[in-house]
Amino acid sequence: MMNDERWERQALREIALEGIRERRLARRWGIFFKLLFFGYLLFVLFAIRGVDFGLTSDTAPTEHTAVVKVNGMLLPDGNNSAELITRGLREAFRSDGTRAVVLHINSPGGSPVQASQINDEVRRLKDEYPDIPVYAVAEDMFTSGAYYLAVSADRIFVDQSTMIGSIGVIAQGFGLEEAIEKLGIERRLYTAGESKALLDPFSPEREEDVEWIQSVLDEVHQQFIDAVRTGRGDSLADNDELFTGLVWTGRRGIELGLADELGSLSYVAREVVGVDNVRDFTPRQNILQQLSGRLGSSIGERIAQMVLGEPGLR
Repeated sequence: MMNDERWERQALREIALEGIRERRLARRWGIFFKLLFFGYLLFVLFAIRGVDFGLTSDTAPTEHTAVVKVNGMLLPDGNNSAELITRGLREAFRSDGTRAVVLHINSPGGSPVQASQINDEVRRLKDEYPDIPVYAVAEDMFTSGAYYLAVSADRIFVDQSTMIGSIGVIAQGFGLEEAIEKLGIERRLYTAGESKALLDPFSPEREEDVEWIQSVLDEVHQQFIDAVRTGRGDSLADNDELFTGLVWTGRRGIELGLADELGSLSYVAREVVGVDNVRDFTPRQNILQQLSGRLGSSIGERIAQMVLGEPGLR
């Protein structure tokens, strides 16, 4: 009887020990796969150029053509904000191996403020680094605010089918006062300041309001025109349609003096700069910024733009 009890205890002990060993082994494999997944995730995040943790450093002393890309709308929050683009430009100019800086642009325009700030920063950097030329190379869209920022370059290259121009300013909105009247909606609006509800879409349009907003648009438009004339100088053709907001092809833009010649990024690096080693200095929002609470504010801003309209270079 005693032998049977000892045998049972021994068997239970072995079973318990085996269970412990299996749990330890499973835990070790779990840790291994978690570390493997974490390492893979880090590899992907650092491999994708769009994610920038701000840990990169200028470790390439070899000569290169520095490129900063502007791809999409110019907006204060996003990858094409003046803050990010100018940061990339400063890094490009500071790099020891930079022979020239290229703004590689595919944008329909956007905020006049962002375009103006980038234009100003390019001019400042050209003064600080007089031996480094700046070229603008356009892709499909090269209009309005995108062109505004690009006229700061020493030379502008386009494709023959590039859309170029749209030198104008726009504000848009809706008039909904009759709609809410038909729906039986009573508009209640309270302001301090007689012009605080300027161009309210649910109120009748006032002539003095229209005159005021037009004066604002004209002022911004003149700033745009001045920047183009400063940047392009005598290259501009004597054509009354240049600043009407019209859009032309790249080939026609060259004839009008809006651009200098046909050429792609690789052509400019190889034939103009003489260094076909292209290095990208385009900054991007880091992963935390992309996942931050900006979504809510962006949605709110977009709704406001749709309802009230917003002056923009388009």
